Amino acid sequence: MNRLAFLVLPLLLSSLAACSSTGTTTQAVQTAPIVQAPVIAAPTTPSPAQTTQQAMLTTSIANGFVDPAALALMSSKDSAEANSAQFYALQFGRPGAPRQWAGDKGATGAVSVGPYVRVNNLDCRDFTHSVKIGGQDYTRKGTACREQNGNWVVERGAA
Repeated sequence: MNRLAFLVLPLLLSSLAACSSTGTTTQAVQTAPIVQAPVIAAPTTPSPAQTTQQAMLTTSIANGFVDPAALALMSSKDSAEANSAQFYALQFGRPGAPRQWAGDKGATGAVSVGPYVRVNNLDCRDFTHSVKIGGQDYTRKGTACREQNGNWVVERGAA
């Protein structure tokens, strides 16, 4: 091992000595022009949570999920609670297990859904949305289908 170091050490020292310089020299280095490829933004796919949030915001009880007579009497808090219950019942509800909601000033309601059914390549569910305001009961039944963007739309409804 010492013999190897003895042979390599002079080579190393001589190569380092060749690198040292006493004068200052500059060299012009030509470089090729830098060409940047255009940046193409990849389409972003929303996460399931983002899709659910967007669908919840755009699924409105005003679009046939609640009897129009009841809708006219509902406050903004009532509507918000009913919207949330309607969406979560359709999206995650078990058939026959009503999702209850309560607004302000005594307004209450419940949403019941049926099983998922595939119609024209869309997931659909029958629903019943009952609202009670001022002692009066209002019921709306229909079929809602989830569109490709996640929104629930009433395909057919009846009073």
